[in-house]
Amino acid sequence: MELLDHLILGFSTALQPGNLLFCLIGVLIGTAIGVLPGIGPIPTVALLLPFTFGLEPSSAMIMLAGIFYGAQYGGSTTAILVNVPGETSSVVTCIDGHEMAKRGRAGPALAIAAISSFFAGTVATVVIVLLSLPLSALALKFTAVEYFSLLVLGLIAAVVLAHGSIAKSLAMVLLGLLMGLVGIDVNSGASRMTFGVPSLSDGLDFVPVAMGLFGLGEIIANLERTTTRVVVKQSIRDLIPSWADLKAAFPAMVRGTAIGSILGVLPGGGAALPPFTAYAIEKKLARDPSRFGKGAIEGVAGPEAANNAGAQTSFIPLLTLGIPANALMALMIGALMMQGIQPGPQVMAEQPALVWGLIASMWTGNLMLLIINLPLVGIWVSMLKIPYRLLFPAIVLFCCIGTYGISNSIFNVWVMLVCAGVGYFFIKVGVEPAPLLLGLVLGPQLEENFRRAMLLSDGDVTVFLRHPISAVLLAIVAVLMLALLSPTLFRKRKQALSE
Repeated sequence: MELLDHLILGFSTALQPGNLLFCLIGVLIGTAIGVLPGIGPIPTVALLLPFTFGLEPSSAMIMLAGIFYGAQYGGSTTAILVNVPGETSSVVTCIDGHEMAKRGRAGPALAIAAISSFFAGTVATVVIVLLSLPLSALALKFTAVEYFSLLVLGLIAAVVLAHGSIAKSLAMVLLGLLMGLVGIDVNSGASRMTFGVPSLSDGLDFVPVAMGLFGLGEIIANLERTTTRVVVKQSIRDLIPSWADLKAAFPAMVRGTAIGSILGVLPGGGAALPPFTAYAIEKKLARDPSRFGKGAIEGVAGPEAANNAGAQTSFIPLLTLGIPANALMALMIGALMMQGIQPGPQVMAEQPALVWGLIASMWTGNLMLLIINLPLVGIWVSMLKIPYRLLFPAIVLFCCIGTYGISNSIFNVWVMLVCAGVGYFFIKVGVEPAPLLLGLVLGPQLEENFRRAMLLSDGDVTVFLRHPISAVLLAIVAVLMLALLSPTLFRKRKQALSE
């Protein structure tokens, strides 16, 4: 009965005209940036964070969430029609989706991608509904000891699943933790790492750092990529798939949804892990694996379902524990903080309209994507003709306006520009900045919970092993660290990530 009341509250919030409009804006922007290669949801959400400052919290979160799962859908359109993945998670869709298009079956491929995304989004929304209450109730029993161990596990898992070398990922986490400690120590009142700059007394603002690292840094790097995009006019017909297509695709949809729902929750998993895993499993389970790469419809259905399910279930740790599963969820935490809301398990009790409205909007947003995107295929493909050099000045202008508008501080603009240079440098040397952002967000929480745990235990560090839940979490951390030291597992990880 309690769950039904929450769902009624959620849909009453999500179906308000203003929230429906922001959901529509979010999925349209998401689809557009999913279509355009090189931008992606993380830079877009980073760029739009300042513009959500004046919105209602529920409207802001609904729009940002729509951008995320809209981008997962948008990338499949150009992947199928033009063999250009607009988003990392759509790379695997190119393999069989474009082969179907070349054989005159672009319509069924697009329809199966849309149906798979809607099916996975619907199931993932149900999963979020069913898990949110039990997990938030469990999280309310956590003390500072359990929270510290959970945060450590989240950071280590981000290192394990991050691309590139483990040493670089660990360095990024530590750098993020250090950046999170900049400012005035709340206990002693002493300045930490401010270097005599008064503007750093309140710490590094999350938004300019995120906009610089993920927004401008990525976009500057894209200016160097001079690959031309050839827009091929495909003949799109028979958008309603045949019964044989649905029968072949449905098992892959179900498996992809299950894979995405599980992997989406993992800290640091990113958007690429669920669809690539789903494609590999479909290929292994197929009676004739040689069909894959030649237009197998399961090669579209499975990854697209995993893609959308993973995008939505990554909200579960955010809504129940206040812990980001990936860099984009870290940006969502930043959006909550900008609205004056402290992320954590208490959010579900203190802001039920926000949480359940966001959950309900995921279903309405996926329905919007299903209805509006197939008729607009021509518009999305024509967007590929926009030269990148014209997009870049407009993006930089909006970045500067948005960053300055947060606190009317020119210092934030300089922070953003410095971080843009750092982000570009990271891309050139092959370092993934996502662990840094997670460290920046979780660093203050890690310090606060460690200090509380030490106060409760009179400085006895064995308290983390005496609490059963904390001990289990730290044991998992130890196993992960030992596994990373294993040469065999290290080679398998490197091979899996390179694939």
